[in-house]
Amino acid sequence: LAEDHELTLRLYSELLRQQGCAVTTAYNGEEALARAQEERPDLVIMDIQMPVMDGLTAIRRMRADPGLAQVPIIALTALAMPGDRERCMEAGANRYLAKPVSLHQLIEVMSELFSRGGNRAL
Repeated sequence: LAEDHELTLRLYSELLRQQGCAVTTAYNGEEALARAQEERPDLVIMDIQMPVMDGLTAIRRMRADPGLAQVPIIALTALAMPGDRERCMEAGANRYLAKPVSLHQLIEVMSELFSRGGNRAL
């Protein structure tokens, strides 16, 4: 789970753990990329607006890494502007959700992507 807002990061992390997910967190795209390369998660939940390295750049770099190229990525953004969905999908995200995202909505999308197996989220 890559999210730069502390409260949101803690809330999503706790909710995901309650759903049985092992969660690794990152506060920016650079940390998310490094952790994904180390841990090879089953799924990445990526905030788009982050410091150091934004989520779009991190997604592109994950897609360029052969070990991460097939990992499902859910892009989250609070700034839902025209074209944001397209930019996220072009960068390599599998799904795009505008914040605020309900737990039900996030779990539903994760379930679709998890149909490939696994239960760890970064």
